[in-house]
Amino acid sequence: MFDKEYDVIVVGAGHAGCEAAAAAANMGSKVLLVTMNLQTIGQMSCNPAMGGIAKGQIVREIDALGGYSGIISDKSAIQFKMLNKSKGPAMWSPRTQNDRMRFAEEWRLALEDTPNVDFYQEMVSGLLVENNRAVGVTTSLGIDIRSKSVVLTNGTFLNGLIHIGDKQFGGGRAGEKAATGITEQLLTFGFESGRMKTGTPPRVDGRSLDYSKMIPQPGDAIPEKFSYSPTKVLAHQRDCHMTHTSELVHDLLREGFDRSPMFNGRIKSLGPRYCPSIEDKINRFADKNSHQLFVEPEGWDTVEVYVNGFSTSLPEDVQFKALRSVVGFENVKFFRPGYAIEYDYFPPTQLKHTLETKLVSNLYFAGQINGTTGYEEAASQGLMAGINAHLKINEKEDFILQRDEAYIGVLIDDLITKGTEEPYRMFTSRAEYRTLLRQDNADLRLTPKGFEIGLAKEDRLKRMEEKLEKSEKFVQFFKDTSVLPDQINPILESVNSALVSQSDKMFKSFSRPNVTMDHMLTLDAVANFVEENDIDREVLEQAEVQVKYSGYIAKEKNNADKLHRLENVKIPAGFDYTKLKSLSTEARQKLTNIQPVTISQASRISGVSPSDISVLLVFLGR
Repeated sequence: MFDKEYDVIVVGAGHAGCEAAAAAANMGSKVLLVTMNLQTIGQMSCNPAMGGIAKGQIVREIDALGGYSGIISDKSAIQFKMLNKSKGPAMWSPRTQNDRMRFAEEWRLALEDTPNVDFYQEMVSGLLVENNRAVGVTTSLGIDIRSKSVVLTNGTFLNGLIHIGDKQFGGGRAGEKAATGITEQLLTFGFESGRMKTGTPPRVDGRSLDYSKMIPQPGDAIPEKFSYSPTKVLAHQRDCHMTHTSELVHDLLREGFDRSPMFNGRIKSLGPRYCPSIEDKINRFADKNSHQLFVEPEGWDTVEVYVNGFSTSLPEDVQFKALRSVVGFENVKFFRPGYAIEYDYFPPTQLKHTLETKLVSNLYFAGQINGTTGYEEAASQGLMAGINAHLKINEKEDFILQRDEAYIGVLIDDLITKGTEEPYRMFTSRAEYRTLLRQDNADLRLTPKGFEIGLAKEDRLKRMEEKLEKSEKFVQFFKDTSVLPDQINPILESVNSALVSQSDKMFKSFSRPNVTMDHMLTLDAVANFVEENDIDREVLEQAEVQVKYSGYIAKEKNNADKLHRLENVKIPAGFDYTKLKSLSTEARQKLTNIQPVTISQASRISGVSPSDISVLLVFLGR
């Protein structure tokens, strides 16, 4: 039934699995994507949206490297928003509402259009391992399929257990069975596993809602898009809506707390801190008498609606009674209740930076199996695992992104250096170099790297180089061109900035707070330059950031350069930390467990102090 040996077998076809399969295949590997249900490839298990704070930057990075998530998001988008526009550009984060059915369909079509990808529907129940190396998988039908490497992207399916009130049943997602066998086998190899929890809200019938009582949440007036490739910008958009819970809603929910698996001890694992269930919010923030609910359509044509902010595992009758007391939901009809799900994960400190496991070579983990939460975090890990699986079997150098190069680099470094005991979610605050890691420059940072490893195609590189050339030329124009007081003073006066008495370079005026590109475009010289050089909105944005934030960017680059000096100090593989008696006991234990590759990575391990790093540097002769 199968080729004699695949290059890469990817287990699971969620966001991580899809990106892993696409990346390895597009780089030239023969890939088999194995999933329990071919109809749920690319399924959005929770909310019908991509991007958001820091997550939007990750989608842009995936796209810049040559991944598919940005393209799929653009093709299935029903609304676009750039979040945090009132803050600095390091905080700007793109987000789309998506058509759930079309998102999955576009993923399926994209993978079927990728020549090196084969598909197979069945449960993988175990791994084939020889001499501590993954050489394939075995299925529930007892079929052995051989490969040079394996990528596990099991999501919430490993021994998944669904909770609704005092009811519980096995499942990896509503209506789908759990996956068994893999955890048990990995434990025999010496892996550590744990349990995590996540949840999802009820889905309801939009025809039963009264939107006139809610606050419309439209998309941006001038929408953008995720992909740097020529995908289409939305011509029209669907509104979301906002409503609120109340004290009455909270009281009705509290009536079911004694039947809640969160509070009666049935669920023992930790859920996502930054996406708590409604009962958790009521319990933790008892002083608040109201919480926001975002009413999100599931697509262009369907009436199904996602109730964002009402994630819950309370009994279905309690969910229904409480939701009917929310403004606009008085006559709500349920498509399905919300639920919580517990599943197995493997602490990510057991991985290398490539996402290859330390215990079994050529075996890679990506997505929620590593303790993360979110489509974007999963997709980026899948991309990196697929890339590195291909590179490893072709005896090429590892592909690792540093913390100053990408949010993806921050994510993976956090996971394998610090580990996580609760579902890990990316935020801009996790990145110490976020001024460098903006959503507008992901292509400038990463497309050359994607092209170099054979993933990003030449047309992407050419578009990036053209954008870079135009933005640099535009910035130089501002540095070289003078502006007279009578031209610039009306602009300065409009933003309450001090007037000038003599001509000066445009760069200086443009650098002032509150002076925007729109202001500068009112100057004839600027408008003419834009027209003559065919400057598009993307280049306008890039040039504005480079002018207004050049000092901050230069400072962060300098700090990043200092970090790289420590990245260059390598620690020998298998280093014996027990012989360094000057290290603290905690440092010895954690360094031995994690086995950092560089001094820089060692310095980021919690419990390893600056004095411990000094001891290491002295011992290494530095």
